[in-house]
Formats: sequence, structure tokens, C-alpha cells
Amino acid sequence: MIKKIVLAAVICSVPASVYAVSIDQQSWVAEARELVKKFGHKLKRARKEGLSEGGESKALEVCHLKAPDIAIELSDETPWTVRRTTMQTRDLDNAPDKWEMKVLEEFSRRKKEGQLKSNREFYEIVDYDGQPYFRYMRAILITKSCLKCHGEHIRAQVSSQLDSLYPFDQATGYREGDLRGAYTLRRKIGD
Repeated sequence: MIKKIVLAAVICSVPASVYAVSIDQQSWVAEARELVKKFGHKLKRARKEGLSEGGESKALEVCHLKAPDIAIELSDETPWTVRRTTMQTRDLDNAPDKWEMKVLEEFSRRKKEGQLKSNREFYEIVDYDGQPYFRYMRAILITKSCLKCHGEHIRAQVSSQLDSLYPFDQATGYREGDLRGAYTLRRKIGD
């Protein structure tokens, strides 16, 4: 009886992030990459349609409404939870959790060292809510088209709309090539 109690105590003292799991990590990475690609293409297409329908103002509205819908759609269609996150939030729902913040800080370090363009992803198996999860992030870099709503010089009409849609916006002042944030995906292992 004492041996069973000691063994139970030893098992319970193992850190929750230590899991003996077996997944085909490369196929999970490939799935995550494909979802990120789909997310990016869908958002880019919606933004382009918005621009052609009503200019920057409509494109901003599209991003505000469509980006969360695309994330939900991809999450509903797959075993993954799909979203975006950043250190400089525009939408508070996109604030990073501790793990995401750690990875964003790593991306920021890579950016400063000139390594981010060739190494834009990070993934690992971690404890999430007491369960083993595979987590994946891919950095998002600011492109020229992003600057209309995220740059240093934003037109007054767009700035006013940003204030209305995102009262706590911190996502401006960027330059082309800056780290904007990341796509972040997680998938429970064993489901």
C-alpha cells in the first residue's frame, strides 16, 4: 500500500508539460502551414474586394468583420483552433496568452537579429489547460498594403474609423517589414 502511494505521489509531481505523446509532427506542421495559408488568402481576397467596393474605409470594415469570421470558419472545419495575436493589439480579443507572448518575443528577437524572414515559425507540444496540445505560430510581417491602416501616416478618415472600431488600438506606427504579430494555432493531442 505504501509503495502505491509513493508511486502516485511521484507520478503526480511530474510537471504537466511533460507528456509521452506520439504524433506525426511534420504532418501537423504541414496542416498548420496550410491553414495559415488559407487564412491569409481569404483575408487578402476579402480586403481586396473591400478596397475595390469602397476604398480603405470599406477594407478596414472588412478586416474588422471578416478576420474573426475566417478564424472561426477554419476552426470549425478542422480540429485546430485558429486565430491571430500580437503584442500591439487592435482588438483585445487577439491579446496573446503567456505561451504566445513568449513566441512573439522570440520572433521579435529574430527580427532584430535579421533572422525572421528565413525562420518565421515556431511550434512545440505544451500543456494547455492541463492537456497536451500541439501549438504552432507563424510571424506576420507588415507589407506595404498594411501601412494604410497600421503605418505611421494614416489618413484622417481611416484614423477616425479606427478610433470608432477599436477604442484601445495600439496597432499603428509600423513600417514595412516590421513584425505585426502571428497566426497562432493549437490542436489537442489525442482527439
